[in-house]
Amino acid sequence: MKRIIETDEAPAAVGAYSQATSNDSLVFTAGQIPLTPDGELLDDEPIAVQTEQALANLDAVLAEAGASADDVLKATVFLADIDDFEAMNEAYADYFDDEPPARSAVEAGALPKGVGIEIEAIASLE
Repeated sequence: MKRIIETDEAPAAVGAYSQATSNDSLVFTAGQIPLTPDGELLDDEPIAVQTEQALANLDAVLAEAGASADDVLKATVFLADIDDFEAMNEAYADYFDDEPPARSAVEAGALPKGVGIEIEAIASLE
């Protein structure tokens, strides 16, 4: 059975999607961008700051589902510019500092609202 995850601690969905869904075993998050819960878009900030905000949003969605960064099994990072990889990776490593999940990081042609990064995750609730 699918359960919809919603929290005011992360930006509201801006389209026909949920912040996350769960089957009570796994949580699948939507991609999180550097948009604050109150609607401030951080697209002009350095990629490290954008990464931190996207991860803060991810953290809020995971918490609402009953999970945390420690429960993330797989993360996917979409970058507008692969040259931002090192700066993103430093901020990402601070968030997933112990036993990081499997991860893919790819350059995307364009990201929503012109941001530099989008991060999605799959986490375990078991």
